[in-house]
Amino acid sequence: MKVLHLDTNHPLLIESLEKMGFTNTEAYTQSREEVLKILHEYDGLVIRSRFPIDKTFLDAATRLKFIGRVGAGLENIDVAYARKKGVALYNAPEGNRNAVGEHALGMLLALMNKMVKADREVREGIWLREENRGEELKGKTVGIVGYGNMGKAFARKLSGFDVDVICYDIVGGVGDDYARQVGILELQRNADVVSLHTPQTPETVGMVNREYIEAFQKPFWFINTARGKSVVTEDLVAAMKSGKVKGAALDVLEYEKSSFENMFDDHELPEAFDWLLKSDRVILSPHVAGWTVESKEKLARTIVDKIQADFVMKESKQ
Repeated sequence: MKVLHLDTNHPLLIESLEKMGFTNTEAYTQSREEVLKILHEYDGLVIRSRFPIDKTFLDAATRLKFIGRVGAGLENIDVAYARKKGVALYNAPEGNRNAVGEHALGMLLALMNKMVKADREVREGIWLREENRGEELKGKTVGIVGYGNMGKAFARKLSGFDVDVICYDIVGGVGDDYARQVGILELQRNADVVSLHTPQTPETVGMVNREYIEAFQKPFWFINTARGKSVVTEDLVAAMKSGKVKGAALDVLEYEKSSFENMFDDHELPEAFDWLLKSDRVILSPHVAGWTVESKEKLARTIVDKIQADFVMKESKQ
């Protein structure tokens, strides 16, 4: 059984697969065209986000039995076609959910307390106290949109604060001790903070637009550690200019390439992004919410465990 690795990951992934009897090939620098020529030799594929695994890719992989994506989402894979061809899919949201929860909380506290702005000013010899007066989380209502692995991890981090945590999800019955599930109208009526934790799907692309934002009854702080393309940046900027959005902490951006490794497909700077760069009410990070030292190992371990529990066990029974 041969596995092709298209992206670098924690060493334990290859080491563990070798112990299971797999032969591993590392193809970290080969082009898409070069990979397409050798795909037919492999039974397994391990990826992050370097290439989209589309119909052409899947048709070339004639022996393919499974794909392990060392990350939370599967949006760079043609899931329906892969499943039609009988390819098992493994992803690892359990591996970086704690990291995302901590990052979201850190960004929220930094945003509400103007920490980035104040730090920059002090380094420049500017000492402004009243202008950097922050707000406390206590007494606020935090609305979590998308209550899966990431949303639940963020809610657990909030359990030590005196806040009301509510969540909205298209799946019913996902509320727990950390967040009360509500309908979208109740969330839009009560939220002081909105944190996005949804996957990228056709339904969530462009979801946070002018109409969506204007439906909220109160000005709110906005956190996005999910997917950049879920937010229409121009509409977010307009809402910030009007005061409807008090501040934004964005780990992901609409303008990211699908590989998440770079920002733009060209060198032009969108006007809305230029505004974000200049705003003191914005905190940005380069899609690293789930990118910790610990999560790198946990993501790899999760993929290994799923391959062993599902694929290897099935093979051994045949």
